[in-house]
Amino acid sequence: MADKKKLKFAIFGNTYQPSKSSSFTELLAFLHTHGHEACIDRPFYEFAMHEHGADMSFAGVFDGDDFSADYAISMGGDGTFLTTATRVGTKNIPIIGVNTGRLGFLADVLPSEIDEALDAVIHGRYRIENHTAIQIETDGEHIPQCCYALNDIAVLKRAEASMISIRTSINGEYLVTYQADGLIVSTPTGSTAYSLSNGGPIIVPQTSTLCLTPVAPHSLSVRPIVISDDSRVTLYVESRSHNFLAAIDGRSVTLTEGTTITISKAPFVTRIVKRPPLLLFAPRKDDVGRRLPQGVTHVSGKTLTKSKSQTCESKLPPCLI
Repeated sequence: MADKKKLKFAIFGNTYQPSKSSSFTELLAFLHTHGHEACIDRPFYEFAMHEHGADMSFAGVFDGDDFSADYAISMGGDGTFLTTATRVGTKNIPIIGVNTGRLGFLADVLPSEIDEALDAVIHGRYRIENHTAIQIETDGEHIPQCCYALNDIAVLKRAEASMISIRTSINGEYLVTYQADGLIVSTPTGSTAYSLSNGGPIIVPQTSTLCLTPVAPHSLSVRPIVISDDSRVTLYVESRSHNFLAAIDGRSVTLTEGTTITISKAPFVTRIVKRPPLLLFAPRKDDVGRRLPQGVTHVSGKTLTKSKSQTCESKLPPCLI
């Protein structure tokens, strides 16, 4: 079957694991064979050229955020996926995560499944999950990097400093002053990351919430708090070292004491491509439409289940686009 239209894929990748990046050549071969366009982030392009000598003559190269595509592909672990989500930002491009790294909560396509996953995307057999992103703003101090995060934004003490005081307000109303090593503001997506390791709850991605999780609080009564993602979280930090860290999906920047931070929902969502769920007990191809014995309704592996119906039918789950 001919593909419906020519698609363009922007490819980002991990440049730290040469032994795990060989699947990149398979991905390029698939796109080239099926007549689709590829453009590659320059650092990953140069890495692949040096490590594998891959034939990328048909692919384009882009720098920074100067790209457009129908889909973005992240090749690495969840760290690479977070970087890709940051680079995509407001472009509203769906992201496909190929897990060649260590963690694969977000990047859930295995290297052995690349052809299958891309074929599903090309033919529309997929669904889109919208994940909330958050942003950080300051009252004058410039943050010299992207201010958006898919997982979390944290304010933390410096390594050599004692704990910090974090005066916290929600929508302009005072909540509490944390005496702690830091405070994490996480999205539902980030609830299984840094927040979880500090005792935060696991939150379903489709819920419209944020979670405030203190890091090593100096109080027995301070616990994580879940709030609406429409809230504006204002933080005022005091530190004996007169500065502190703001970590935006792990990207740290040093801010001076007295800087007021506001964290709120970003003006966009991160769109993640998910394949339809597997049918664990789907009938085999040679069972579809086959007349079954009296009293048998369907075949589950090699087990026959008894019922009144006599014909085995199979349907793919509906595609949600």
